[in-house]
Amino acid sequence: MAATVADFLLQRLHEWGVERVFGYPGDGINGIVGAFGRQDKIAFIQSRHEEMSAFMATGHAKFTGEVGVCLATSGPGAIHLLNGLYDAKLDHQPVVAIVGQQRRAALGGDYQQEVDLASLFKDVAHEYVHMATDPAQVRHLIDRAMRIAREQRCVTCIIFPNDLQDLPAVPVPPREHGTVHSGMGALGHSMVPDAATLRMAADILNQGKKVAILAGAGALQATEELIEIADLLGAGVAKALLGKAAVPDELPFVTGSIGLLGTKPSHDMMNGCDTLLMVGSGFPYSEFLPEEGQARGVQIDIDAKMTSLRYPMECSLVGDARATLRALIPLLERKVDRSWQAEIEENVARWWRVMEARAMNDADPVNPQHVFWELSPRLPDNAILTCDSGSAANWYARDIKLRRGMKASLSGGLASMGPGVPYAIAAKFAFPERTVIALVGDGAMQMNGINELITISKYWRQWTREGMPAGLVIMVLKNNDLNQVTWEQRAMSGDPRYADSQALPDFSYAAYAELIGLKGIHVERPEDVARGWEQALASERPCVLEVVTDPSVPPLPPDITVKQAGAFFSALFKGDADSIAMVRASIKETWDGWFPPKEGR
Repeated sequence: MAATVADFLLQRLHEWGVERVFGYPGDGINGIVGAFGRQDKIAFIQSRHEEMSAFMATGHAKFTGEVGVCLATSGPGAIHLLNGLYDAKLDHQPVVAIVGQQRRAALGGDYQQEVDLASLFKDVAHEYVHMATDPAQVRHLIDRAMRIAREQRCVTCIIFPNDLQDLPAVPVPPREHGTVHSGMGALGHSMVPDAATLRMAADILNQGKKVAILAGAGALQATEELIEIADLLGAGVAKALLGKAAVPDELPFVTGSIGLLGTKPSHDMMNGCDTLLMVGSGFPYSEFLPEEGQARGVQIDIDAKMTSLRYPMECSLVGDARATLRALIPLLERKVDRSWQAEIEENVARWWRVMEARAMNDADPVNPQHVFWELSPRLPDNAILTCDSGSAANWYARDIKLRRGMKASLSGGLASMGPGVPYAIAAKFAFPERTVIALVGDGAMQMNGINELITISKYWRQWTREGMPAGLVIMVLKNNDLNQVTWEQRAMSGDPRYADSQALPDFSYAAYAELIGLKGIHVERPEDVARGWEQALASERPCVLEVVTDPSVPPLPPDITVKQAGAFFSALFKGDADSIAMVRASIKETWDGWFPPKEGR
């Protein structure tokens, strides 16, 4: 029987299936931290910063489908959580934040570290944020926070004043007026739309002659259904970044990513289709979807608020992606004319030749595309990939070929820098037997990734069997530049690179890894890239693979607009210091797009 409120909190979380909590200690949660030491059911995972704890909870939710839980002290610790929690909110991930607060008697007295936490968390955890003020209240606060986070796929928050944490627990509230008696029973509800709406959607799809499918994060569990429907409809499948693992890239009709970081086959398919099936995606950029009125639309999403939001859909199906697709399949007619899908497959095959040619282009010293291209064939089965925001996301989106059974994610809606390494740590805790690879730029590493290498150094032996590869690689693109923003300045604003804001201090990530007991590999020649990956993946310690890459290789969009071209040349004319290298690299990239080799070289 739990002795204190804090003991009961952990007991109840364990009953909900929570196995670990990501956090950082502080006196505002001393009672809860003390309770961790009195039990062995839930592990306390110490990050280097509360923001990283929230990112780890989000990564846990993304890779397991379970509720992630993070813990922070009052005031500054609680504030630090926010960025990671907004990452969860914008990507619709179930996360519960538990935060401390000053003692109840001090509240309202302008006390040290007193922050109005309910107001602070009201936006990020708007579905449910409450402060515990009585031990009898705690059971239903935990139950509701967990259930709402799980069922609404959102962030919730419980605030615990520090004096309340050490009061005697009340596991069963008294049976009297004004008390609440919650439970943890299973929740069942309909996950499939009604038959009439399914029939309407099937009629639209059956009438389409050029069907395009866009899969997002909501379709990650519907791989086989998406493949079967694409086959029936003679369709191509494009993927939002969060849905990159929804269908394997080895299939000839999978066009890859969509958007500014996307592929030309995806761009051409969206501009040529007459019917759009969007499954589990909130992809925000309408300019990369069919022009309004060009295509009839069917959307499947578990959240009705997200339907007909990005494109005016003719029919919206509210339900679980896998269950809804499974119910839709018997209503679909196999298309006899396969010319549309054949055209897509031809474009996809050509695109992969373009990607290979671009990856093999010379650069100074290493072409960043080459780093990602060499990884794809070396990915272990069931690998988990994390990626950070920045130029790494460009090459991850286009060059990485995911296979069945792999998982992959990044910060989608928020596109925050910093989650690549903490996501990888969370993935390794959840799946210690699987290989986890983080793809990170040097900007994100200097922002917080370096510190989380210390966390890896602290815990990695829990994940590894003696004599076996550690199965954790942090790949750092080292170009000493905040490269994504540099290219955005050129392509969007027409401004040259501004070194004062863009240049990064030189730092040896591989040497630092060795300093703290990890393995470090430094690569600065293209002929060493493949061997670097092989050594990193075989390492018996977590490995930092540092590759010195050329910041002048342009992340060309799938279709360059007149406005983008004008901005690019404006940056050149204004005296960009890298003008000559940029022009050379751009010519190579453009040539490969026009004249790809007939076969991979």
